[in-house]
Amino acid sequence: MLDMTSSPAQDLRVFLDGGRFGTVLADPPWRFVNRTGKVAPEHRRLSRYPTLDVDEICALPVADHLADRAHCYLWVPNALLPQGLQVLSAWGFEYKSNIVWHKVRKDGGSDGRGVGFYFRNVTELLLFGTRGRNARTLDAGRRQVNMLQTRKREHSRKPDEQYELIESCSWGPYLELFGRGVRQGWTVWGNQADADYKPDWKTYAYNSGMASFRYSKRRASPLVPAGNVSVVNS
Repeated sequence: MLDMTSSPAQDLRVFLDGGRFGTVLADPPWRFVNRTGKVAPEHRRLSRYPTLDVDEICALPVADHLADRAHCYLWVPNALLPQGLQVLSAWGFEYKSNIVWHKVRKDGGSDGRGVGFYFRNVTELLLFGTRGRNARTLDAGRRQVNMLQTRKREHSRKPDEQYELIESCSWGPYLELFGRGVRQGWTVWGNQADADYKPDWKTYAYNSGMASFRYSKRRASPLVPAGNVSVVNS
């Protein structure tokens, strides 16, 4: 029986059940200092999803479920770069580089609808870290430029192009934390990790939802801002 009082760290440990992974992709529900601004997931009117503080994210037992050689791709908002580096280290990775996501309009220009206190943000960072010796990217990675240019979707959701990039540059098994939807060949943990995922708040009309795949699902602790978890069958 599931312990409904378990922490996110406990829930993830039970879910992974001793599994080990060669590549981890994570898009944590970062908690901002200003929790009332429109960028904040907990914005009172928009109420998108609950968040975790940096200590809770660091406490996730990622390091216990890694292969000897492993890669990590960690999404972090521009304003929280120091916290992103802290999480990368806590999970057992050494920071190496990053990939910049440039959000563009249909005509290819910068999508200036972003937010920011100092500048209008049209980019997000995908931090890249390694664990172990001889953990360089695969051959394709050495030709891959460190930029993605795509249109944005609902709040915080990242581009699907990330998967093809990661799968060509890094080896499996693949683990995604705080995922939305599911992907064949990946183990996915998150409260929106469902084959029929659709946002339940106002968003852009294009490029949302997720193709269906077969998967198994278990209920997770309500404390995990991530409630259903899914394992996608390869």
